[in-house]
Amino acid sequence: MSEEKKIEQSDNNDKPAMDNRHPDSDREANPESQQATSNQSAPSEQLTTENMEVHKHPRHVTEKKKWGEYFLEFLMIFLAVFLGFVAENIRENITDSHHEKRFAQQLYAELKGDSAVVESKLAARLEKEIDMDYLSSYFKDSSLMSLPREFYPAYATSTFLINSYSFEPKDGILSQLKNSGSLRYFKNVALQKLIGDISVCINNVRYRNEQEYQYFASPIKLFILKHFDFNWINQLRKNDPNPDATILSIINRYRQSNKTIEGQILNLSSFDKSEAVNMIIFYKQMLVSTRTLQLKDYILTNHKLLEELRKNYKLDDK
Repeated sequence: MSEEKKIEQSDNNDKPAMDNRHPDSDREANPESQQATSNQSAPSEQLTTENMEVHKHPRHVTEKKKWGEYFLEFLMIFLAVFLGFVAENIRENITDSHHEKRFAQQLYAELKGDSAVVESKLAARLEKEIDMDYLSSYFKDSSLMSLPREFYPAYATSTFLINSYSFEPKDGILSQLKNSGSLRYFKNVALQKLIGDISVCINNVRYRNEQEYQYFASPIKLFILKHFDFNWINQLRKNDPNPDATILSIINRYRQSNKTIEGQILNLSSFDKSEAVNMIIFYKQMLVSTRTLQLKDYILTNHKLLEELRKNYKLDDK
């Protein structure tokens, strides 16, 4: 083989070896080229760094607070909470005062109305006691055959009428105050005691009313069913100009009139005078006991409570 062909073949064998070199080998082989590339990118990175914002922490984060600043913050928070508490307390006091005055007015009106009613009942019961004295004396000393004009009015009031003489105290407002817990609005100790006392008096009056009714149911009711002339009551109502009025008011008008309605004692043959007298006297003593104890206690307590309400709330006594 000629020498020129050998040289050409040798050149062809060297080319693949150079093509297979790693790209970094050129950088290693040419450091000046690498340095030039690095120098070109440096200005761009420096420009980017200069354009970046610099974030600094505020002074109150980086620096420690003084004790005076802590105290001032505590004082402001304390004042805010304290003033809020005071404002809420004032609002509750104003609301409670409004409720207290309103309940006091309602309770005063209820007690004031009952004070007038019980006084009228008391006067009526005194008149009934007089009729019972008359009736018991008549049963004891008379023949019972010819009855005088005033006999049947006294007979009716003493034995037939009971509800007209019973005092039923009202306690609607008082019960509402108890059940709703609104009695706490009344701060006055004397007022609280009197409210408790009037509750006891109301219960005593009602218990006494029940005892009186039980005695009326037996024996008085059985007695009048046998011996009372109910036709007299019927004629009395028919002859009255106001037949829708109460029987007690009709009897009172009859007493003041000149009319006479005849009546009689039924079943006179079986009428026991001594038994009738004892029954009337015992019934009268029961009424007297109610008047002098339960009703008297209620009237006194009612007046004291009204006076205390007027004094504490400047209520108008009309």
